Amino acid sequence: MTEAAELPPAPDAARAVFGEFFPEAVRYAELLADAGVRRGLIGPREVPRLWERHLLNCAVLSEVVPEGVMVCDVGSGAGLPGIPLALVRPDLKITLLEPLLRRTNFLQEVVELLGLDHVTVVRGRAEEVLGTLQPVHVVTARAVAPLDRLAGWGVPLLRPYGEMLALKGDTAEEEIKGARAALSKLGVVETSVLQVGEGIVDPLATVVRVEVGESPGGVRFATKRAKAARAGRARRRR
Repeated sequence: MTEAAELPPAPDAARAVFGEFFPEAVRYAELLADAGVRRGLIGPREVPRLWERHLLNCAVLSEVVPEGVMVCDVGSGAGLPGIPLALVRPDLKITLLEPLLRRTNFLQEVVELLGLDHVTVVRGRAEEVLGTLQPVHVVTARAVAPLDRLAGWGVPLLRPYGEMLALKGDTAEEEIKGARAALSKLGVVETSVLQVGEGIVDPLATVVRVEVGESPGGVRFATKRAKAARAGRARRRR
């Protein structure tokens, strides 16, 4: 077994970004470096770069998230980007959606330890919660899947005129080109590539923004949502 490296001290940028929630950010970094590694949620080689590559890289996503909206972090894993986003944006109502039990257990522990009352952990796949999870303004994701597959999971969870914000790498433009047909079928009306984190992270974080029109997910998912909603109402009446 590879021994985890020591977590480096938080950089000055972290104090500026997390502000009054800096102590909670430090605690989260410590949890990732300890329990996160032991439980196989992150690799031990990631510990030395937890701050720059993970926490700060995710926190700067807040620059493009509107105020006071509902967010669903799809495939949240160890809580990236959902937890850093929650620490810098207490105005948001965030759902961490993750199918694996060991990950949701970790996420629930983190949420309780950090006192994140505006964060909810839900175990399940995106396609399983469709129609039961309230549609959200913003879906976030990081390193979950190629854009066409990711959009198939995340876009149907949006409310009309919502947006998916996916943290991507250097291949963002190529992914958009390759996914255009799939995105069109999902009711996507606009895509763009944004750079965030000026003066905080180097290189800048790359975000793919996928905006939908009045029918997120297209006709097929509208029918599926309606069917799931009817089933939910029927269960509640029993």
